[in-house]
Amino acid sequence: MWQRIQTAVELIYPPRCLGCGELTESDFGLCGTCWRDTPFIGGLVCHSCGVPLPGEADGHRIECDDCMKTPRPWQDGRAALLYHGRARSLILALKHGDRPELARPAALWMARAGQGLFHDDMVIAPVPLHWSRLLRRRYNQSALLARHLGLQTGLDVCPDLLQRRVRTPVLDGKTAAERAETLSGSIAPHPRRLHRLQGRDVLLVDDVMTSGATLAACARVCLAAGANHIFVLALARVAKDA
Repeated sequence: MWQRIQTAVELIYPPRCLGCGELTESDFGLCGTCWRDTPFIGGLVCHSCGVPLPGEADGHRIECDDCMKTPRPWQDGRAALLYHGRARSLILALKHGDRPELARPAALWMARAGQGLFHDDMVIAPVPLHWSRLLRRRYNQSALLARHLGLQTGLDVCPDLLQRRVRTPVLDGKTAAERAETLSGSIAPHPRRLHRLQGRDVLLVDDVMTSGATLAACARVCLAAGANHIFVLALARVAKDA
């Protein structure tokens, strides 16, 4: 009976590509063309921020120039996609285009990219959104990614572990120092969730990592509140050569 219902649903609502809307073989997937046009990150990456690097892994930790110049306040970081082309279109649709269903497959890509980051008793927390922006968008895309990532990994998820107390301006075009100054004091742990992070590893989740300033601000307040180690996982990473 269930198979008959499924068949009827597929006849009425056949699965379509998340990128272009063409028919696909399964739900929440990409057609062949969109898959080829989506820049998944693979191969050697910076252990701190996940940006792809030339060469091959040699068993030693490797970091990009930016991470060596300015050490991150977290331990390891990864990203699933490069933020350009088809990936940028998908993320903008998730973020501003009222396409929350994109979070489910995106979290699967993130789970694959972040395989080495997951630890027992780790708590997953999204980068917080100010209440005024949450009211306008109706959802926090990073919280959706965190929720589906928790379902993929079986790890604990706390969607309001952190709060954005100040509505900061858009950070595009600002230098790293300007971003850090703008974010100073804008993010804090939720006072009723402190027990969820004390002594635990925290995985911070965001949709896009650009300079890493927002994730750094989140990492610092987690550490100050008693967290153990911080890890970060983004759906996409902005790369200089992209």
